[in-house]
Amino acid sequence: MRNLIIEQVKSLVKKDLPLVSNLSNVSAILNQLENINWCGFYVVKDNTLYLGPFQGEPACTVIQFGRGVCGTAFKEKKTIIVDNVNDFEGHIACSTLSKSEIVVPIIKDGEVKAVIDIDSPIYNRFTKDDKMMLEEVANFLSDLF
Repeated sequence: MRNLIIEQVKSLVKKDLPLVSNLSNVSAILNQLENINWCGFYVVKDNTLYLGPFQGEPACTVIQFGRGVCGTAFKEKKTIIVDNVNDFEGHIACSTLSKSEIVVPIIKDGEVKAVIDIDSPIYNRFTKDDKMMLEEVANFLSDLF
C-alpha cells in the first residue's frame, strides 16, 4: 500500500495547480489507508495552523503553535505518533472517535508550511512504516509551498 500511495501522490500532484487542488487530491489518496477516520492538512499562516483540505467529519479550524498534537509537531518540526490520544497532554479532541494519531510536518527551507494529520478510531494504529511513507509524501509536497 505504501508504494501505491506514493505513486498516486506523485502522479496526481501538479505544480501548476493551486495548492488547495493538490492537497485535496492527496487527502483523498490518504483516505484509502485502513482503519482511519480523518485525514487532511493544516496549513501555516501567521504562525498558526488553519484547516486545509481533508476527508472526514468537520474538524477544528484553528490550532495554535505548540497546542495539541498538530501544534506540537509544528513547534518541534518533527513527526509525532500518538498511540493513545488520551495520554497526550493537551490533546485537542476534534472527534471523540479518534483513539490514535500521526502528524507529519511539511517543511521547506527549514520552516513548517503545513502538517499532515491522520486520526484512527483504534489505538496503536500508526507504525514506523506509516511514518516513513508519510514523511516521503510530506517531502514531495514541500515543493508546492
